[in-house]
Amino acid sequence: MGSTDSTGSSGAPQPEPREKVASGQVQSVDRAIELLELMADAGGEAALSELAASTGLPLPTIHRLMRTLLSRGYVRQLPSRRYTLGPRLIRLGESAGRQLGAGARPYLTALAAELGETVNLAMIDRDMAVYVAQAASRHSMRMFTEVGRRVFTHATGVGKAVLAQLPDATVLEIVARVGMPAATPQTITDPQALLTELATIRERGYAIDDGEQEIGVRCFAVEVPGAPTPTALSISGPSARVGYDFAETAVPVLHRTAAELAKELISPGA
Repeated sequence: MGSTDSTGSSGAPQPEPREKVASGQVQSVDRAIELLELMADAGGEAALSELAASTGLPLPTIHRLMRTLLSRGYVRQLPSRRYTLGPRLIRLGESAGRQLGAGARPYLTALAAELGETVNLAMIDRDMAVYVAQAASRHSMRMFTEVGRRVFTHATGVGKAVLAQLPDATVLEIVARVGMPAATPQTITDPQALLTELATIRERGYAIDDGEQEIGVRCFAVEVPGAPTPTALSISGPSARVGYDFAETAVPVLHRTAAELAKELISPGA
């Protein structure tokens, strides 16, 4: 009879056993989604052996799942034999983004009416922050950001509020991949300075963009707690109107609305 030692006969550590799929769920679907999420976490590309190491699943099982995803366009196989996320996911993501924006818009509209400035909802996507919904200020001089616009996370309030939800190691990987270009003289361009800023955000409970993306504009942003993807809610306007005293009123309202949005984003199981 073979040894029961968890390291196996080779002495190499074995992956932890996966948790059982909840009753009523389809195991193969659960596993396929897990593989896609692991690839996304790895930057969008992975080898079968890497997926096996992360999941503890046998290589033949992973190969069958990946071949199915490949046939439907949800993954692509590179000449190196590695797999990357496929183009069919783009359409799903765009559709999900539209639906998310539609569901969030009433909350943003109410928030903009209460505070009088422009409100944005953004989430992280492929190392950038993407705006998924907006409600404009009633003022003639107001901030406008096109829904769907992608911005660097280090230079925006929503971006920093999103990064503050991630481990520092992940943050460093992101800025190493996309860089830290300066949008204004106020932009943080040093990785260690960014980590210090994120530590402050976590302790304070909100992020500030003080002319870092656009001179003369100030933004306060908070996380949407428990969102499936790191997400942030912000309010912004001209620095002359959106001062630091404005934050005393705005931030608690942002947190309240973010908690309401979290319930919208996290639908209960069927």
